[in-house]
Amino acid sequence: MLHKNIKDQIKEALRAKDTIRLDTLRGLNALFINEMMSSKSENEFLDDNKVLALIKRSAKQRKDSIEQFEKGGRDDLAQKEKSELKILESFMPALMSKSEIRLIVRTRIDAMKSEGSFDPKDAGKLTGAIMRELAGKADGADVKEAVDELK
Repeated sequence: MLHKNIKDQIKEALRAKDTIRLDTLRGLNALFINEMMSSKSENEFLDDNKVLALIKRSAKQRKDSIEQFEKGGRDDLAQKEKSELKILESFMPALMSKSEIRLIVRTRIDAMKSEGSFDPKDAGKLTGAIMRELAGKADGADVKEAVDELK
């Protein structure tokens, strides 16, 4: 279980005196506990799907923070967020490359064109359908970029 693994790594980070890793993992664990309390879960650990969703949300927040800190000229804070993001990404499954996403989008568009059902105005619907198909395997921004590029 991912949740148990993260709790175990908190102990390891504490022993290693790795403060950034420790703070990041403690923050994640707090998110997990809040989720368990809000859903009134009786289990000791969250299931992996819920854990991954929380990690992804936390990673997205870090990416947004990095962007804002870099715009504001706060490279020191941006670097801290990047370190935390790297830790979070270590728990997430590997995402598909942009070329793999492009191949899937191209195949989907070609199939729709051969059926006569493709309309470039429906790019948003296509992006949504592909995101559901690739749930968790691809970054939404990359899928949208590929659809916009190939439509």
